[in-house]
Amino acid sequence: MIEIAPDRIPALARRLPPAAPGVGVLAEHVAAGGAGQWWADDAEEPRAMAVACAGHLLLRGDPAALDPAGLAPFAGHHVHAPARFLPLLGSAFDRVVPSERMTYLHQVAEPQARSPRGITVRRLTAADADAVAALGPDAGWVSESWGGPAGLAGSGFAHAAVRKGAVLAVACTYFRGSAYEDVACYTAPADRRRGLAKACVTALCRDIAGRGATATWTCGRDNRPSRLLAWYTGFRLHDEYDHYATGRARGLSGDVPRPVQSGRTATPDGSVMLEFPA
Repeated sequence: MIEIAPDRIPALARRLPPAAPGVGVLAEHVAAGGAGQWWADDAEEPRAMAVACAGHLLLRGDPAALDPAGLAPFAGHHVHAPARFLPLLGSAFDRVVPSERMTYLHQVAEPQARSPRGITVRRLTAADADAVAALGPDAGWVSESWGGPAGLAGSGFAHAAVRKGAVLAVACTYFRGSAYEDVACYTAPADRRRGLAKACVTALCRDIAGRGATATWTCGRDNRPSRLLAWYTGFRLHDEYDHYATGRARGLSGDVPRPVQSGRTATPDGSVMLEFPA
């Protein structure tokens, strides 16, 4: 595949159908300047495109246009793609593990929750970059779609619970599209169960509605705390789907036949792995 230069991305983005709620807006997010990259089989007349950001990969188009070896950079990613891409993924990686996901739409406006004394919920600014970074490595994922703490803090798309300059919790637009904005949230372990996440998410959802967009929430079916937070901040279930976690690249060349059959087996940790014949 060919990595697409930033100045060519907007033209290619117009070739994609309107984004679905949730992670479907990843392509719009990258095209608008979020962290990430675009690839295609051809820079001018692509038959297939791949968009990667923050460990997520969106595949669209005709999988026959892609070489399994060209997907090697996407080992260890969460892949969002139609089922027709599964044989290609099976040829490219040593394992492909499906995971059940749920997408929620924000439908119930919640009143702004009162913050504990001494804590303010406000929009982050570029001056808060160090405070976001101080949340530590466990919180690194929450700013990854903006290129890191500085990108998130200066984006204008994040609200945080702040005490004396320290960020205790943050909610942000993780992937931003024109119609939908997918939300992420993180609270420092010592400050959980204080309503800070709910306060930050509620403030962010008001901002998103003010921009004329709809907030969305995406999480795993087995992530009960995330599902509860979504419910209590006004999100309601919209859709369920699978995404696929990729293992190590097989290092195949383009002339290796693709598998035509697949099956599912349980792995030792209780997850399910798609098996493809060699």
